[in-house]
Amino acid sequence: MELHAYWNQLRGRRSAPERNALDPGAIRGVLADTFVLDFDASFGFPFRIAGSRANALFLKELRGLSFLDLWRDADREEVDTILHSVADEAQAFLIGAEAGPPGLDAVGVEVVLLPLRHHGLTHSRVLGGFAPRSAPTWTGLIGAGPIALTSLRALNGSTQEAQAPEIAATADFSLRDTPKRYKHLFVYSGDRRTP
Repeated sequence: MELHAYWNQLRGRRSAPERNALDPGAIRGVLADTFVLDFDASFGFPFRIAGSRANALFLKELRGLSFLDLWRDADREEVDTILHSVADEAQAFLIGAEAGPPGLDAVGVEVVLLPLRHHGLTHSRVLGGFAPRSAPTWTGLIGAGPIALTSLRALNGSTQEAQAPEIAATADFSLRDTPKRYKHLFVYSGDRRTP
């Protein structure tokens, strides 16, 4: 929610903010979950940079690796299509997914993909983040295997006046409890709040 709210505030009335407008200090609470992808379909949308918790989920440095290669073979074409929609339509998406090592319990993960502009074009970079719903027992010992796509939602695509962060934070995300520190990761309990 924090990453989407910040992105939404930066873009204002535009469909996507400029990549050089990003200030890592402004998203320090979720920076470790955040990543930036190169919009390069021929190399599977490689990670340009990835935060430490994103790396810890897969137990490897993601920089330079293909984003598409993290997904099951059956889901790669759809994820490729989603990434093209992010750039072609400047549309933000929230992906529901499950990740886990083969033979062990998977963890629910939300993956947000947000378009960025570079010199006015949206076919350069994609801002994203991984938000695991809980910390499974294998975290930090074994890296997650291929991610399975479970749901997809286009986030509010209409441009609007820049909103205050507390207003923008209510946009189109599941409401979860505040993250709690678990070993080296911040995780969410997975319990839904009731209005």
